Amino acid sequence: MKIASYQMNIVPGDPAKNRKKVQEWAEHICEEQQPDVLVLPEMWTTAYILPTLEEKVREDKTDTYVFLQQLSATLRVNIVAGSIAVEEDGEIFNRSYIFDREGNLVHTYDKIHLVPMLDEHLYLKGGRSSSKVFELDGRKMGVIICYDLRFPELVRSLALQGAEIVFVVAEWPSARASHWEILQQARAIENQVYVVSCNRNGTYDEVEFAGRSMVINPWGDIMVKASSTEEETINVELNLDEVTRIRRDVPVFSSRVPKLYKD
Repeated sequence: MKIASYQMNIVPGDPAKNRKKVQEWAEHICEEQQPDVLVLPEMWTTAYILPTLEEKVREDKTDTYVFLQQLSATLRVNIVAGSIAVEEDGEIFNRSYIFDREGNLVHTYDKIHLVPMLDEHLYLKGGRSSSKVFELDGRKMGVIICYDLRFPELVRSLALQGAEIVFVVAEWPSARASHWEILQQARAIENQVYVVSCNRNGTYDEVEFAGRSMVINPWGDIMVKASSTEEETINVELNLDEVTRIRRDVPVFSSRVPKLYKD
């Protein structure tokens, strides 16, 4: 399965400009590389403009949803559409959308863990549903959002549901870049899954972002890593049969004793 992950520098508070960037990138990369899946970062339409986010969400309405639906159908490509801010019943969620090659919405996930260091909880609501696997081209996958990476139970639940790839979409800061890399490797090793991350680069509101979007194989090896500062596309082809082989060679899941993990 061929993956193209877009490490982009987000234009703060301007969904239209960011959609234009994504469209130009997607058209180019699909023509040049013919990927099966495109991946975008967290909050790629607005960045973290939390104090004015509600206003931008109401202006955007369903524009980005329709854009993604049409883009996937036109280019005949699956899209793991990072995440965007979405208003529902007067509350704002940090939501990931997954579209298949026909433009069908196959999965949504609302970020469960909100970042206390950013006062996210003052502006957003945490997801109310557990993370579930979805299928693209007949293979099982999952998606988590940024701070979720710090919670091993979440990725383990996806692995137990049969996920072969876990996508991590993020706006992870450079101040914690070492955690970003180590935690991805840990999640890949302990769950024997591919981890494909898409982070942003650049700076906003005096916060520098880590970049370093990565692909890690189920053995924990870094297959490819983007730079820390530049916009960049990660192109990689994954052999998903490696998941089955590694789980057979090191049978972690059959060795589990869940009844002894409780208090």
